Amino acid sequence: MADTGFRPFQTSLDKDRALALVRRATDGADDGELFLERRRSEVLHFDDGRVKTASYDASEGFGLRAVKGEISGYAHATEISEAALIRAVDTARLAVGDGGGTLAPAPMATNRRFYSDVDPIEGASFPVKIETLREIDAFARDMDSRVVQVSATIMAAHQEVEILRPDGVHVTDVRPMTRVNVSVIVEHNGRRESGTAGGGGRVGLDGLLDREDWQAKAREALRIALVNLDAVPAPAGVMDIVLGPGWPGILLHEAIGHGLEGDFNRKGSSAFAGLMGQQVAAKGVTVLDDGTLPDRRGSLTVDDEGTPSGRNVLIEDGILTGFMQDRQNARLMGVAPTGNGRRESFAHAPMPRMTNTYMLGGDADPADIVADLKDGIWAVGFGGGQVDITNGKFVFSCTEAYRVENGKVGAPVKGATLIGDGPSALKRIHALGNDMALDPGMGNCGKAGQWVPVGVGQPTVKIGGLTVGGAAA
Repeated sequence: MADTGFRPFQTSLDKDRALALVRRATDGADDGELFLERRRSEVLHFDDGRVKTASYDASEGFGLRAVKGEISGYAHATEISEAALIRAVDTARLAVGDGGGTLAPAPMATNRRFYSDVDPIEGASFPVKIETLREIDAFARDMDSRVVQVSATIMAAHQEVEILRPDGVHVTDVRPMTRVNVSVIVEHNGRRESGTAGGGGRVGLDGLLDREDWQAKAREALRIALVNLDAVPAPAGVMDIVLGPGWPGILLHEAIGHGLEGDFNRKGSSAFAGLMGQQVAAKGVTVLDDGTLPDRRGSLTVDDEGTPSGRNVLIEDGILTGFMQDRQNARLMGVAPTGNGRRESFAHAPMPRMTNTYMLGGDADPADIVADLKDGIWAVGFGGGQVDITNGKFVFSCTEAYRVENGKVGAPVKGATLIGDGPSALKRIHALGNDMALDPGMGNCGKAGQWVPVGVGQPTVKIGGLTVGGAAA
């Protein structure tokens, strides 16, 4: 039987009765909503010449929230029924107490959509996906005799949400997500190195399963692995750094982006708290969070509170101009919500989160920026990292980086880590390339135990005086 879509108010709940219960839960509250969700996901992983994992998950449920001041009452259930909703009302009302709140205005309506409602799981048959994985494996092994292992993954997810507010506003969204990853391991003279490439977005699988697309990913994974096969130990010390465009924006996301989320600033725990309107970055630096980019991994037609996504300027020409806000923190800070209220699932309450966070480009030629580097590192690929939100201090590992001396790009380096703090790094940006690019669609962001998909981006950027951790110089 064909899937007829997620229709909780036709199959599980009477809408008028549900609205009455939402109103009971939020009577005397400042805000609240009923968030209903159905999510289906499929992961196919091909490793070492065979299908290693083939999983399919499906879940649905609701979360009911009532907000009074700084307190939120939240209840959730995997059963969408009136009985479950009645039980949730009492829990959510614990935050309301004696009431006295004034219900915040509903989010404005929108007719914009930034991705299609295609179901990526049903967009290609299971045999086609398996055969594609086999072709990726064979292609990657045939590219170079040094390839000893290949891993390929096809991921697809389909999320359907409905949001019902106590004022009767009813918002829906259907969110596809796909991604294809290819990893290779090469071996030469007893040394093994790996490389990974991948990407996707809020699109169907059609384009990602095209040979031209996955072959490009396989070639890139092999290129990175071969680069690392020739890498020498990274130097250590304080030096200037050039970051490549696109995915290196993950450093911007972690070291700076989280510090610009509303809750950290309202509570005064961010390194940027109290600096609104002040110069926090070098002149020419403009940073945005934009959930309206078509088909991007971090984009949202509406956030998980029903607020339309926005193009929010956070830093403009070095001046701090805004924070990312959900409804609760925006109300407490006396500003408008920005469409950044996000949650991992119906089992989680929303909080301020990034969507697609990126830095605008400048007018410098990227080749000139690298040529101007006298003694430093050119980092074009990043892996994991750690950040302290309170002071912006970060540690990031490079997956592809090169030693540069007197403007000449030398050998690739292995084991390089970049150490610094976001606020200081922003002020030490010396050049911005004209090559701003977004990442290929592979970012996930964790905060308070919740994970959501995000996008990042930036141009080639030169930063002065970062600490490079590596081997002894």
